[in-house]
Amino acid sequence: MGQVGTSADNAAMESFFALLQKNVLDRRRWATRQDLRIQIVTWIERTYHRRRRQTRLGRLPPIEYETIMTTPALQAA
Repeated sequence: MGQVGTSADNAAMESFFALLQKNVLDRRRWATRQDLRIQIVTWIERTYHRRRRQTRLGRLPPIEYETIMTTPALQAA
């Protein structure tokens, strides 16, 4: 990611925004922008980042990868 106008960048962002719309925006009407903002941040931090499998992590969600990587470090200490 990083070059302006790259189709791969556009596809990644389109995918993210489609998930955001499906899982947060289309669920209900929001009373205030603040309520919506809090719900978006909560969805990203609790669901999107923790459950989404990532290629760089061996197709594991970040939370599982972190657990696997910290266990050997704790055992070595």
